[in-house]
Amino acid sequence: METNLKDPSLYINRELSWLHFNTRVLGQAQDESLPLLERLKFLAIYGTNLDEFYMIRVAGLKKLFSAGVNVSGADQLTPLYQLREIRTYLHAEQQIVEECLLGIMDALEAEGIFFKSYEEVTPEEQRYLDRYFRENIYSVIVPIAIDTTHPFPHLNNLGFGQIVKLRDKENPTVERYGLIRIPRVLPRFVDIDNRIYIPIGSIVARHIDDLFPGYELLKFSAFRVTRNADIAMEEEEADDFMEMLEEGLKLRKKGELVRLELSNHADDDLLNFFNRHANVFKDDIYRFQTYLNLGALWQVVGNKDFAHLTSPSFKPRNLPPLTSDENLYAILDKQDLVIFHPFESFEPVVRLIQTAAKDPDVVSIRMTLYRSGSKSVIVQSLIAAAEAGKQVTVMVELKARFDEENNLIWAKALENAGAHVIYGISGFKVHAKAALITRRVDGKLKQYGHLATGNYNPSTATVYTDISYMTSNDAITHDMTRFFHFLTGFSKKGKLHELYMAPTQIKPKILSLIHNEMRMGVEGAIIAKMNALVDEDIIKALYKASQAGVKIQLIIRGVCCLRPQVAGVSENIRVISIIGKYLEHARIFYFKHSTPQTYISSADWMPRNLMRRIELLTPIAGEEASAKLIQILHLQLSDNVLAHELQSDGTYQKVPHEDQNRINSHKIIETTTNKVYNSAKKQAPNYVQQLTSRLFKES
Repeated sequence: METNLKDPSLYINRELSWLHFNTRVLGQAQDESLPLLERLKFLAIYGTNLDEFYMIRVAGLKKLFSAGVNVSGADQLTPLYQLREIRTYLHAEQQIVEECLLGIMDALEAEGIFFKSYEEVTPEEQRYLDRYFRENIYSVIVPIAIDTTHPFPHLNNLGFGQIVKLRDKENPTVERYGLIRIPRVLPRFVDIDNRIYIPIGSIVARHIDDLFPGYELLKFSAFRVTRNADIAMEEEEADDFMEMLEEGLKLRKKGELVRLELSNHADDDLLNFFNRHANVFKDDIYRFQTYLNLGALWQVVGNKDFAHLTSPSFKPRNLPPLTSDENLYAILDKQDLVIFHPFESFEPVVRLIQTAAKDPDVVSIRMTLYRSGSKSVIVQSLIAAAEAGKQVTVMVELKARFDEENNLIWAKALENAGAHVIYGISGFKVHAKAALITRRVDGKLKQYGHLATGNYNPSTATVYTDISYMTSNDAITHDMTRFFHFLTGFSKKGKLHELYMAPTQIKPKILSLIHNEMRMGVEGAIIAKMNALVDEDIIKALYKASQAGVKIQLIIRGVCCLRPQVAGVSENIRVISIIGKYLEHARIFYFKHSTPQTYISSADWMPRNLMRRIELLTPIAGEEASAKLIQILHLQLSDNVLAHELQSDGTYQKVPHEDQNRINSHKIIETTTNKVYNSAKKQAPNYVQQLTSRLFKES
């Protein structure tokens, strides 16, 4: 009997899968083999991840529920069911989070880092905090009385402060409620000698007399609110997209309240007072005995005096042929380059743009910018190029979530410099990563291209694993020209010949590649590395390939809706997730019987990437470049330190290892990169040979 591949039980819910991903991040914070501040860093990441999940995903589910939508995915779970599962999961995990933080804080005391309240420090230290309050806090915070003449204020998304209950000193029968808003410009901790961290709320609570003269404090609680932060906009409704975006950023602060966090000082009286005005659903209220904003722990993680309590830093390297003094154009005239960040430096990418901006032979630079950062040397080079009279065309994606303001600033600066700036494609988000340089060589035009899985952001390129592909291959660069023409002009087809572009080409190509392996039966093999797998059609195709005997190995960092190891459906599919020192961000695909066998992409296998975004899939044909990608995939599949394997029930288990056979892919690639770099002038074996040798030795 043929299996019904539409059976909802064959699909893991996207939101619940994400929760398991963030639990794997929490697992790093619980790992006692890691340095203490490294563990604290993962708690901060866990917290900021959860903030965004509530702002976007939970808020979205609430909208679906309010709109009466009953089913939202292949798993057929209703929005209400998902919301209940999310709340149950997070309330249970909260205790684990707090125990983890308290354990780290206890261990940090032995290293000379202390978390204390105002009451726990010495009188001398209290005098310092009193002075700090007068000089740095008093004039910035906002005490707010709440009564019939003072309405409850609007609280911004992720707004933080204190609820207070006060008694009139002259008339003790009069009790009043108020709020104290603590703006984000203030640090969440006030540090004493870079070693004692005092929560700012603890200091504020000691100075109620200064904020509400004539009243004494009866009780108080810290609070933090989360709002729906998604920007829903229809480009066709306004002539000026930039104006609409600016308005959307203002509206973000006013979205529906979707979560309330309170300290454990909050009794039912304070909670009821606050929620009469805030109206947050009871199961979206979380009470903490530790700190409400885990993301604030970055302040402590960044303490340079205790750098020894973080993981050893790694200096990204330039590897041959980029170690030579040879001109970058000359190198690309002879060979394509595949660069694996952050182990290999992002500097050649920056150099490519900086050189082009200064090169008198360069006539044009075209780029897509998604997340470029607040201090982008790349954008500054583009501005300089435009001011020098070069033709500069930049696609600035203003809808890059939570990076819109940076992109808006850069877009205006580029326009002012004379660059041609495109603000998006109607109905689509441009997520492709591409740069194309055209220069005159011997009276003819020659083009050099860069295609990548990650953003043009040198800062994130030190912590995200991504692939850069640099080439002067005419077939690729001519296709890139067509791609940029599609972005700037009108096209009903938008078809490329060597590259593949979403929303029209990538999904059909992926399905075709999977089908081709399926035809090979047990000889077929697929390895795919990405951030998320959600698309139902691709999951069905993988199930069919597994049923045909194809060996399928998936390296998926975050959400995976495919259910592996189901008898008769997916027993030939293995799924692992790698969580470690670096954020896995590269998308690499291997199809054994394809020509070429390897591809990189800006797109995950999700409906939004494949159908609602402009993305690129790039074939990597060169033998050495392709071999490098394959070795990276094989190494990560062999990882037994950072890897977790997805079970058929949707949970993840750590991949087991013996102490003498530990394969930490991040450490191995660091070691390999350093070895090749240090041996570059001795004609040592290349990166792929070194990686193969290392993998064989350690596995």
